[in-house]
Amino acid sequence: MRRVRYESAGGPLFLEEAPVPEPGPGELLVRCAAVGLTLPMVRKVAEAAEPVPLGGEVAGEVVAAGPGASRFRTGDRVTGLCFGHGYADFAVVHEAMASPVPDDAGFVAAIALVRSGLVAYGALEAARFAPGESVLVTAAASGVGHLAVQLARARGAGRVVGAVSGAAKADFVRSLGADDCVRYDDDGWGEPVDCVLDAVGGELLTPAMAALAPHGRLVAYSSGGGTIQAYDLLVGAKSVTGFQMALIARERPELYERWLRELWRLYAEGALRPAVHGEFALEEVEAAHRVITTRANLGKVVLCP
Repeated sequence: MRRVRYESAGGPLFLEEAPVPEPGPGELLVRCAAVGLTLPMVRKVAEAAEPVPLGGEVAGEVVAAGPGASRFRTGDRVTGLCFGHGYADFAVVHEAMASPVPDDAGFVAAIALVRSGLVAYGALEAARFAPGESVLVTAAASGVGHLAVQLARARGAGRVVGAVSGAAKADFVRSLGADDCVRYDDDGWGEPVDCVLDAVGGELLTPAMAALAPHGRLVAYSSGGGTIQAYDLLVGAKSVTGFQMALIARERPELYERWLRELWRLYAEGALRPAVHGEFALEEVEAAHRVITTRANLGKVVLCP
């Protein structure tokens, strides 16, 4: 089979021939039809001291199951997280991290919806969002952000604001139902909001905190880091919560499944429209990573082996 690898920090990424992996206990071997790219994985390629396997979100058909794997059978359509080599024709996914793809949904749509949608849904839950409240989403044109905008609208937000880096992204986010968009370099981000869902971190934490109304809640789910001054929390009795989807999948599987069912319901009803910026062949992986690195994507970036 083909898979993508690199040998030193920053790449380059290249294709190599490798044996098809065998699924271990509780694992599934999936023939990959779509592979989702994420900013954290792109950052690892650039920053990790040693090369790491290019894992992440995969979707496709189960072709084999390891010992003890009983939730899925050969031929089942699934999507899930691969912690090994996922940029490949075949990938191994632990069945606990896999979920079914409905027959009427494509694999690319599943990649664009499931993992990013679960993060967006979970971040909204962590914010203790209530219908009628206002929500601001940073990186609102990203794979997670564009779904967070739609979810906030679908769940009854009184006002939805997207924070983006440029005009093209603002137009895209408005087309998804945002009431307004602000630019990161604007002097202020408009009328204060009840909740901020932050996927950027770093220097943007300061204006994101300033955008909160009294008693507002910020949920940080990015890998961008950053520092918040305690005084910024005291003024207005604001709060900050961290959110990580992996903890929910590991420790609250029943919650994970409930959120997943809700995502597919909203998708079937047309309330969620997962956007795909582009579909790239495996040999175009460098170009696909470049889209993520330059933050040019409107929605999800997908490899199609």
